[in-house]
Amino acid sequence: MATPPHPHPGKHIQTGQRRSSRSKRRMSRSVSYVTGSQLLSLKRRPNIAVVDVRDDERSYDGHIPGSLHYASDTFSEKIPNLVQSVAGKDTLVFHCALSQVRGPKCAQRLADYLAELKQDMGIKNILVLERGYNGWEASGRPVCRCTDIPCKGDSA
Repeated sequence: MATPPHPHPGKHIQTGQRRSSRSKRRMSRSVSYVTGSQLLSLKRRPNIAVVDVRDDERSYDGHIPGSLHYASDTFSEKIPNLVQSVAGKDTLVFHCALSQVRGPKCAQRLADYLAELKQDMGIKNILVLERGYNGWEASGRPVCRCTDIPCKGDSA
């Protein structure tokens, strides 16, 4: 999967067709980008979850209020936990520092996992935050520096 170096709103990560272990062909879901302004509006809805896949940076750089943390280096093995923790949410927005590698990769891993299950588990939209946490913070949007797990920051 190629990740765009400079994501744009509405741009999709296309994965095309992949072979499963049984050589059956399936179509994987695509993952779209969302701008910081769009996320700020979306966060007002109760059915959205923000998933921060940065590793150590979260502890010293801060994070988007109310976001969940699933470090990219262990993300694949924790996907079932993530799916359980977002029960009732239909939109997940992934991000890392810049949303150029880890964020899109983890979002696509979730999409592939759901395709493998052949059910969406209620998750209808998988998005990636354009410009990542760094862009979010640089734009003056709300950040939280708490150490609570999970972050209990407000959703605004």
